[in-house]
Amino acid sequence: MNNKKRLLIIVFSILFGFLIVNAADTASVTATVTVQNLGISLTTDGTVAYGTLGSNASMSTIAGEANDMQTAQNDSNITAKFNIKGQDSGAWELADTTSSDQYVHQFCNDTADDCSTPPTNYSPMNEESYTTLAASVSPSGTVDFQLRVTTPNPSTVFTQQSIDVTIQVAVP
Repeated sequence: MNNKKRLLIIVFSILFGFLIVNAADTASVTATVTVQNLGISLTTDGTVAYGTLGSNASMSTIAGEANDMQTAQNDSNITAKFNIKGQDSGAWELADTTSSDQYVHQFCNDTADDCSTPPTNYSPMNEESYTTLAASVSPSGTVDFQLRVTTPNPSTVFTQQSIDVTIQVAVP
């Protein structure tokens, strides 16, 4: 083989080899993540005093009655769902209808509904599971809500009862 052919083969081999070696390339993906933070607070005092009521009597937190609307705020960094539930007192059982030592506790989302004429737009709470108060609340958003109690019919207990309400924040 002559020297020109050898040189040409060597040059092609070197060029072809470089092309194979340099055929790979890279690219980067920038990935980010934010940890979800759920939080809720009451921007009102979180206390409702219905006062002294008769047997099978109702009282709500609307103006003209107890006048004590409550407001919950979404302290989460995501849009969240607010849930609500009641509880039995020391002597009364939370129920859907009044009966002997059974009381009814209801709520109304005053941000979304007209709560001015109870029991219209009011839903009963129960103790076993949460009920949706607001399906979608943006971060820092608030929900105004009214409460309504109806005392047992009849009651065998005539001392003050604590009928607390729990508001929960959840992922929608």
